[in-house]
Amino acid sequence: MSRVTLAQWQMLAAVVDHGGFARAAEAIHKSPSTLNHAVHKLEEQLGVQVLEPIGRQVRLTEAGELLLRRARQLIESAASIEDIAVRLAEGLETEVTVAIDQVFPADAQAKALERFSEAYPQVRVQLFESVLNGGVEMLIDGRADLVITGTEVPGFLGEPVVNVRFIAVAHPDHPLHGLGRSLDLRDLAQYRQLVVRDSAQRQSTNAGWLKAEQRWTVSHLNTSLDMIRRGLGFAWMPATRIADELERGELKPLPLSAGGIREVPFQLVFKDRDRAGPATHAMARVLKEAVAESCGEKSIYSNE
Repeated sequence: MSRVTLAQWQMLAAVVDHGGFARAAEAIHKSPSTLNHAVHKLEEQLGVQVLEPIGRQVRLTEAGELLLRRARQLIESAASIEDIAVRLAEGLETEVTVAIDQVFPADAQAKALERFSEAYPQVRVQLFESVLNGGVEMLIDGRADLVITGTEVPGFLGEPVVNVRFIAVAHPDHPLHGLGRSLDLRDLAQYRQLVVRDSAQRQSTNAGWLKAEQRWTVSHLNTSLDMIRRGLGFAWMPATRIADELERGELKPLPLSAGGIREVPFQLVFKDRDRAGPATHAMARVLKEAVAESCGEKSIYSNE
């Protein structure tokens, strides 16, 4: 028995979707006789009736419904393969590697990745959640196609994407709040500061450390936030990550006489903008769009 071709399944699906041979023929630019022959040939090859006449129209038999349901998976897979081939011929990357600093707005990041996935479902994404010089190091080493960082990148030109506001906070019951007055660095130095470790391997820094007598260094921003909520120390946290905790009173800004709020500009940097493929450019675009929308929705964001 000869095998049923993909084209035959496609023609059967067209007949069903358009309610008959004549309408299907017009829609897919085939003659009704061609479609009729293809479907009858399919039934002959399978030994199963897949269509039955209902007045001037046709409908699937019970067996036809089962077979076409499975065949549609083949049709969709074939269309996906063709789309991938076209995109690869146009220079589409199979994978995009992005290093995004952990303080980048989480909702904007999630929204951007969701949009990218909808547009490029076949492109794999490698996301590195970097800290300080971690993303810069990946860019210099050529290990990232795109980086969002608040650190200057020697030899690269970036574009502003968002300003992130950092607020010095501690649990409301922390002893620093119990002092009941304006604070300075001498006060902070007596208590434990929580610092997120630079993810760079070669030139890591201790940016933000105030030489406090006690310091705990963690690897992720979420760990630092959890410890602050437990009253284990103080830290400068991005407002994008603590808005809910501040609103609920779970965290409280420290009453510093100066420096209680810092604002850091973050930039988006390509490894090589001119050589970047369409997927990398699309990733950059959705990241900028998503953070711009987030900035407009919540006052804790700033991209002025």
